[in-house]
Amino acid sequence: MIYAALKTVHVLSIIVWIGGMVFAHFFLRPAIAQLEPVVRVRLMHDVLGRFFKVVLVASLLTLASGVWMLGRVAKQVVQSGGSFDMPVTWTVMAVLGVAMVAIFMHIRFVLYKRLGRAVAASKWTAGGAALAQIRSWVLINLGLGVLVLLVTLMRWTA
Repeated sequence: MIYAALKTVHVLSIIVWIGGMVFAHFFLRPAIAQLEPVVRVRLMHDVLGRFFKVVLVASLLTLASGVWMLGRVAKQVVQSGGSFDMPVTWTVMAVLGVAMVAIFMHIRFVLYKRLGRAVAASKWTAGGAALAQIRSWVLINLGLGVLVLLVTLMRWTA
């Protein structure tokens, strides 16, 4: 029962995170592109601030639940006398998941702070530059997230 609950939390957190990146990158960003820089940069700062609070929780829940589920399976195998060998797909998921969290932390605690400073100082060009960097890293994270899903769901072993 606990394993199923943690797996549900794990998957729902990933859905929120990846879904939010898809929405922001492919729908919100193009829709506000025609707005004046002042409005666009302020709006994105506000939207990203809300989204990043949720992603911070989702990414930490994803890590914690993943580590817990992995540990539980390993413990059960060892307790039953077996030798735990982590499947390649789990290894890929874990390594890329940690990389995604690290990238998100850079986005949230470096690039988003840079955006916040630009907004506070009414430096819209600097704010646009910060948004461009955020967009690039979000696209990388989105690609990694899709790769994790493909490897995991397709059971690729290479």
